[in-house]
This record gives sequence, structure tokens and C-alpha cells, in this order.
Amino acid sequence: MALFFHNKQEFRSRLFNEKTFYPQFLDDLTRCKNELIIESPFITASRMELLYPKFENLLSRKVPVHLVTRDPIDYDDEQMKYQATNEILQCMEIGINLVLLKGNHHRKLAIIDKKILWEGSLNILSFSNSQEIMRRIEDKHIANQMFNFLKLEKQIY
Repeated sequence: MALFFHNKQEFRSRLFNEKTFYPQFLDDLTRCKNELIIESPFITASRMELLYPKFENLLSRKVPVHLVTRDPIDYDDEQMKYQATNEILQCMEIGINLVLLKGNHHRKLAIIDKKILWEGSLNILSFSNSQEIMRRIEDKHIANQMFNFLKLEKQIY
């Protein structure tokens, strides 16, 4: 684990790849207490199958779950469009707050309790089999910096 300093304050940063990301991420979701925000441009049934139990657990504990993803209308592939639409409808049915973005949305990140920031190249809601990198930063100032930079408050509340 690397330690960095931001305005004389220490924060923790660790790198993960496509093999090591989900075990740590799922552990973070288990410990999430206040709010989960995920931005991922694509959403697939196979990946959501892994995530639904965690999302349902969070929702049962009254922890809001916000997913920001690409509007299926913008998908070129009809099969992907159909699959994404089905997953979005299922998310809405169980109480997940969905924000559908138009255009060339491609950000990949998660903010957990506004104190853990995940950012990198891995599509959290759809990853299947490519080489990826994700950085986990445990620092409330940096997590809030990203939240504010992306103007997420306007999008999810």
C-alpha cells in the first residue's frame, strides 16, 4: 500500500487489477454504511448477478445505492441494449436510484460512504475478461473532491 500526502494529510492508495478488484470491492460494499455511488458506462446481466446480493443487502439496511450508467438508447449493439434495459429495470424494481447519461459516457468509478474512491479503467457493472487497473483511495477529502468535481449531487439527489 502506498501512502501519499495531500495538503499535509496522509491517505492510502492501492492498485488492483481485474483479478484482485472484486474481492476488495465486495468487501468494501459489505462495510458500506451511508451511501454507494457507482459510475460505469455499461451494465450486463452476468456482472450484475454478482452485485445484486450486495446491493440488496445495502438497500435492506437503508443504505442508498446510486448507479450512473449510459442510457441504453446510446448502445450500438441491439443485444447489449436489450440486456442493459433489463438490468436497469431490475435495478429500479429493487430500489436502486438510476441516472442514465446520454452521449459518450465512459467514466468508471465508485464512491463508498464519501470516504473511499475507486477509479480506473474497469467497468464495475459489466466487466468480463479484459486487462484493467483500478486504484482504491481511502480518503474522505479526495472522495469528496471527485463527488464535487463530477457534480454528482445534481445528478443523484
